[in-house]
Amino acid sequence: MTRLQALFVLSIVLVFLFHSVTTLAQPTAAPSPPVVAPVQPTTPPTAPAKPPTPAATPPTQPANAPVQSAQVPKQKGPTDIIKILTKAHGYSVFIRLLKNTGVAGQLFGQLNNSNIGFTIFAPVDSAFSNLKAGTINSLSDLQKTELIQFHILNTMVALSNFQTLSNPVPTEAGDTSDGEFPLNVTTAGNQVNISTGLVNTTLGGTIYLDNQLAIYQVDKVLLPLDIFSPKPKVAAAPKLSKPDAADSPSGGVDVAAKVGASGAMCLRRNGMLLSIGVAIMAAFFMVKGT
Repeated sequence: MTRLQALFVLSIVLVFLFHSVTTLAQPTAAPSPPVVAPVQPTTPPTAPAKPPTPAATPPTQPANAPVQSAQVPKQKGPTDIIKILTKAHGYSVFIRLLKNTGVAGQLFGQLNNSNIGFTIFAPVDSAFSNLKAGTINSLSDLQKTELIQFHILNTMVALSNFQTLSNPVPTEAGDTSDGEFPLNVTTAGNQVNISTGLVNTTLGGTIYLDNQLAIYQVDKVLLPLDIFSPKPKVAAAPKLSKPDAADSPSGGVDVAAKVGASGAMCLRRNGMLLSIGVAIMAAFFMVKGT
């Protein structure tokens, strides 16, 4: 019994020793460093200020840009310029001149009886009011007709086609040479500029437009050079007067010839008289001798 107890105690001691040796043989684990939270900055860094975004500026439209839509709708039936301008209002002076000069009737016939197209620049009433008093009344009937014809192109030009025109642009007034009836048209964006040499203006809007006729508003009367600033007439070269016969060499020859001829006639006449006298004297002496 005592022997068994001793073995049991010895076993326990051996187990204890083995456990101790194993534990001592293992390396001591390093203590884990304490987890330290990263220090947050007291104030977050300030982001650089963005430059202010410039406000979008709408594109600037040129002054007096022509209005695309026509003031007067297309007509049913014959095209009548007088009716169109009457419906548009504000063109009474231009209407009166169209009627009085007969241009309105000519246009009516050509528009409704042919395929000819026209473009008309119609001055508003205030354009005539801004002229010097008596300007229109001082013109002759022919000049009034030419003035109205100067506002008419002999082709239909849509707003987008003015840039294709070649200057000077021909009008119904005729001659486009310098000092006569030149009309120049230029474009800048949507703006159409007109120059006569005396007046500069722009198209103010579309009054009427179809496939044969275009009528545009202008704020000034288009004054042609031929009427309002005519070229000075070149004085005709003076005619050379014919020299007197006595002053010219040929005249002297003629006079000498005439004198010579008359002298010869006198000598011939005197010779005949002398012969007659001699014959009479001879006959007298013969009779006396018998």
